[in-house]
Amino acid sequence: MTDLDQAATRRDITDALLTAMDRRHEVLDAIVDADDRDAAATAIAELLGKSKLGAEAILNMSFYQLTKAERRSNQAELDNLNEEVTFTLAERPASTGDSLDLRPFSADDDADLFAERTAEQGVAGDGSGAPAGAVSEEIAKAVDRVDAEDAVWLVAVEGTTKIGFVFGELTGGEVDVRIWIRPSARKHGYGTAALRKSRSEMALLFPGVPMVVRAPSA
Repeated sequence: MTDLDQAATRRDITDALLTAMDRRHEVLDAIVDADDRDAAATAIAELLGKSKLGAEAILNMSFYQLTKAERRSNQAELDNLNEEVTFTLAERPASTGDSLDLRPFSADDDADLFAERTAEQGVAGDGSGAPAGAVSEEIAKAVDRVDAEDAVWLVAVEGTTKIGFVFGELTGGEVDVRIWIRPSARKHGYGTAALRKSRSEMALLFPGVPMVVRAPSA
């Protein structure tokens, strides 16, 4: 996870906790009225206008976190994070990842998206930095690496709209993770969201292998 991603995640959680403390009576009512944990998290997120990640953090709160000392500590942390992370959730609404999903790359269905990425970047899809070959050849090589469990290509989607790629290539005992977001979808936080979503996917596919994240093309 990048430093910016870590800071954005911590800020989302800290902001949600502080808001929940200020509106604790409404939050408690939402929890009591919910059928189960997932419904409670959804209700809290909608009530406070926060991410699902923040809502889960609220559900995990301990009672001591409601004390004045803890509230002051959280406020101080939020102030520091706001200096470190300057964009707001309104400016980059997709950064929470609530609306973004990842699915496996399809050689047939996603060739158009890969062609768009290759036309913009002009380099091979394997992360080597070499000049790009023909799109069909690049895809064929990628399918072979995925089948051999040396790589994973994921497509980031929002509903039925393709947003970009997450590439994971196993190289030298590390997983080289790269994010590409198509130009029309940039500056909304999709790169941060895709990186967040990809961590569990990479951990599942490459257990125990460290991840090296390259700067998102976003």
